[in-house]
Amino acid sequence: MSNRIHLNAFDMTCVSHQSPGLWRHPENRADEYNSLEYWVSLAQTLERGGFDALFLADVLGIYDVYRNSSAPALLDADQVPLNDPFMQVSAMAAATQRLGFAVTAALTYEQPYALARKFSSLDHLTRGRIGWNVVTSYLESAARNLGLHRQLDHDARYDIADEFMEVVYKLWEGSWEEGAVIKDRFRGIYTDPTKVHPINHHGKYFDVPGIHLSEPSLQRTPAIFQAGASPRGRRFGARHAEGIFLNSINTAVTRRQTDAIREELEEAGRSRNDAKIYALITTVVADSDAKAERLYREYQQYVSREGAMTFYGGWSGLDLSRYASEEELKYLDTNAARSALSIFTTADPGKSWTPNSIADYLGIGGIGPVLVGSAETVADEIERWVDESGLDGINLAYAITPGSFEQFTDLVVPELRKRGRTWSDYEGSTLREYVAGSGNLRVNDQHPAAAYRGAYTNQPSAADSKASPTPEIVLTGKN
Repeated sequence: MSNRIHLNAFDMTCVSHQSPGLWRHPENRADEYNSLEYWVSLAQTLERGGFDALFLADVLGIYDVYRNSSAPALLDADQVPLNDPFMQVSAMAAATQRLGFAVTAALTYEQPYALARKFSSLDHLTRGRIGWNVVTSYLESAARNLGLHRQLDHDARYDIADEFMEVVYKLWEGSWEEGAVIKDRFRGIYTDPTKVHPINHHGKYFDVPGIHLSEPSLQRTPAIFQAGASPRGRRFGARHAEGIFLNSINTAVTRRQTDAIREELEEAGRSRNDAKIYALITTVVADSDAKAERLYREYQQYVSREGAMTFYGGWSGLDLSRYASEEELKYLDTNAARSALSIFTTADPGKSWTPNSIADYLGIGGIGPVLVGSAETVADEIERWVDESGLDGINLAYAITPGSFEQFTDLVVPELRKRGRTWSDYEGSTLREYVAGSGNLRVNDQHPAAAYRGAYTNQPSAADSKASPTPEIVLTGKN
């Protein structure tokens, strides 16, 4: 299906993800985020709707820019309390057969050797349905709590990220040759050590001399996603990503972003379509436009304006409490998520943005459009957004959960299927196949990870003696 609209669901292991205050709505079960039952049921709903993946966002700090305090975030449960997104994936995978899972991990605060094993483990346990949303983190609070005096400069984080990716590609693609795992019970050989190689990586930021701890998984390298819209982030995404997520406020702005990304892909030596591009969208759907509008107005009654400005402070690094409510904002360069700041102050030069208008905009669905109406109306709008913006799909956020996902699955998905815009059944069985097409089990030849396939064949292996022999240990008896 050449014009298929790819569907991902956007969630987070917290109470308030993108719609601050709506956790108070009587039908919102977001406060069940810390139960496996919630995640298993959600995964089964999304698989019924033919979603490519459940995309799990994450941060490693607290939103404490607004009012220079963590209190607003705690009062409204704005992405705090927050659990580890890796933990529920195995349970969801066991309860489904086809749904993929894209997990966010901030490489600024990880070690490539250990993180490579985590993703290999999940790729094994899901039978190839795992992806990694690569982020560099944007919260100053994360930096302070993870050993840094301050957040690293924006572009420096991507310099580290480039080398981090080089290391994990070497581990996933090169360390273990095809056929290294024999499982010969008769000869007592599980792995042929001559086909397992240390990667001997010694770079500017990382030293990783050894072999990958995990045997090759179905995809080897998990499907790679990325969500950086700054010039440096786009260059990183153009080199590494197979899926790129955008925030935007209208189709014209989004079209400029998608065109720029596809040009960057070509400059990186890849095809213009080697990365699928998704935009964040929230929907409020009912049996008729009038019912949907009433439901949207009902949701608006629960919005927390303080929560909206708390989110914006974390995303942009800008404390809106320092400005008058109707003061026009200008672009200010920060080390936070630059796209969250520029999208309001420079990307749409025809509109004036103030703290009040930003809070109103962010109240439901965060930085992205909210489509309200019947299944037909919402499907029309999704098609318009995708076609006018040059998108490949959407990242569906919720107003309430699981209600928003159930509305979409039960009402909008059948309409999109009727129009031939999304599949009626999964094609392929791995997340990379959902993104790149059936049969694309491994990264394609233009992807930088492919350079390490077989790169260590005929190089020193685990069967060779160590370069430095182990010192002799002399045991002496007690006197």
